[in-house]
Amino acid sequence: MKLFGYSFFEPVEEKEEYKSFTPKVDDDGAVEISTGGAFGTYVDLDGTVRTEAELVSRYREMSLNAECDSAIDEIVNETIAIDEQKLVTINLDNLKVDPKTKDIIRKEFDYCLNLISFQKYAYEIFRRWYIDGRLYYHAIIDEKNPQEGLKELRFIDPRKIRKIREVQKSKKNEIGSSSPAEVSISKTVNEYYIYNDKGFHLGNKNLGGGGVSGLKVAKDSIIHIVSGITDNQGQMVLSYLHKAIKPLNQLKTLEDALVIYRLARAPERRIWYIDVGNLPKMKAEQHVRDIMVKHKNRLIYDAATGQIRDDRKFMTMLEDYWLPRREGGRGTEVTTLPGGQNLGEMDDVLYFQKKFLQALNVPTTRLNSDSVFSLGRATEITRDEVKFSRFIVRLRSRFSNLFMEMLRHQLVLKNITTVNDWNDIKNFIRFDFAKDNYFAELKESEIRQQRITQARDYQDMAGKYYSHDWVRKNILMQSEDEIAQQDSLIDEENQSQDPRWVNPVVAQNEQMQQEQQSQQQAPQDEGGGISGGQSQDAQDASNAAKDEESRKMSEIQQAIVFIKQMKQRGVDNRSPQDQSKYKRAVQIVAKNPDIVQKLGTVNPTKGN
Repeated sequence: MKLFGYSFFEPVEEKEEYKSFTPKVDDDGAVEISTGGAFGTYVDLDGTVRTEAELVSRYREMSLNAECDSAIDEIVNETIAIDEQKLVTINLDNLKVDPKTKDIIRKEFDYCLNLISFQKYAYEIFRRWYIDGRLYYHAIIDEKNPQEGLKELRFIDPRKIRKIREVQKSKKNEIGSSSPAEVSISKTVNEYYIYNDKGFHLGNKNLGGGGVSGLKVAKDSIIHIVSGITDNQGQMVLSYLHKAIKPLNQLKTLEDALVIYRLARAPERRIWYIDVGNLPKMKAEQHVRDIMVKHKNRLIYDAATGQIRDDRKFMTMLEDYWLPRREGGRGTEVTTLPGGQNLGEMDDVLYFQKKFLQALNVPTTRLNSDSVFSLGRATEITRDEVKFSRFIVRLRSRFSNLFMEMLRHQLVLKNITTVNDWNDIKNFIRFDFAKDNYFAELKESEIRQQRITQARDYQDMAGKYYSHDWVRKNILMQSEDEIAQQDSLIDEENQSQDPRWVNPVVAQNEQMQQEQQSQQQAPQDEGGGISGGQSQDAQDASNAAKDEESRKMSEIQQAIVFIKQMKQRGVDNRSPQDQSKYKRAVQIVAKNPDIVQKLGTVNPTKGN
């Protein structure tokens, strides 16, 4: 079957799928059809596609509503920081490749962003994807020179294209059963797209065999991303606006009903009770009509023509009421019917407006014109703002599939990577959006400040009741990789001997220890005592000092040997425990340069 566009030819071994009794679950909303047989391939697109096309039109109609448009603007503005110089960057920190390859990937990613003018039209692109729930681009290349990569990315109306998945089902006998029951095993044979310029709302049914009413396009020629939300059958992709359809309809209906009620109940009406005595019914009605005409005639002077015009006001529901009254009751009477007393109540409208915003995960305070934006503490942030921030993170993660697909096409076409290599590295590629959410930044800052304060409180107990490693893991919440990374950076700063990296607290503690040692050695440096007991005490003190010096020299010699071993092993091959011991050994050697000189050994902490 000839398809329009191009395809990436994967190796045969990669196309083979493992056998399973349950079909693969995809959230792309593709129409699954059965292939094979003598009658060709036929697919009924009249139901699903027409409904999906109508849904897209419905979503776009919803976005024209004032409340819905404001909520969408709030979401898009929070997701895409328009005022930033670079809206999105690629993060390759977790990708284990050489730096040159990383630079090539970054360059190709910037090229892909320029193809869709993302820096200029990011707001419109994300808004279109959020409203429709899907996004299609035609990847155009130079067929004579495909290695030059993508040339253009052209937007496709989602109401005119549909993804088709051909599935082949085979029957297998049920294992462990004596009955002839069979289980169907599904296998995907082919995937492609069908494009119809007139759309799929016209009832096109036959899309195979000799009556194809749509253009079949190769799967790799289309860049397709969806919202990830499907209906309960998993056959139709839904937009993020779908769950707000009912609240929006209820809100619009209530607003219309409120306007009608206020128009009908706002004016104050008169009630005319006409005394008809004992007149028969026909004559009583005629008498009431005569009274109505008599009081309803209005003579108006028309200044334009100079004539007297008779404007009759016919009775309507918004005007007076005329009621006959029989003899025996009171006579003719005119009273008033007061207007509605609860015309100023808006609780119902506010309730459905709040319900509508909750359906879109937008905090109600965001669209309240009376609320003031306050840069207060993060502890005062409402839970709705925290949920909204997490919702924005999920939207960014889902929308990043557009960048992933563009980058996949570009790298494979330019032979920078193969299809198999791309499948291995794609999980290590991330995209960082320019953040504009002040609340998330403020929350992270306060959490970090509280951890530092708590760690400072544990400083006196560290090494006595709690280990330093426990404080770093449970108070500062550092992982083992972060601990090893920070230890390595601290060692580099200590070895550089740069005064900018000197910790004043550590330097003060070292100075105090040196002063205490000098005070203890001062009596020993004075002249010998007169008595023999004093001489013995001085001798004992001298022996103790020699033993201490010998012990320290042995400790420093062991530290020098350990530092040399760790340097030969390399930073990448050290465990977190070895890295911690290495740090302590470096500190011991750095604090005793005179003993290192006595040992006649080169200081291993200097140089590489």
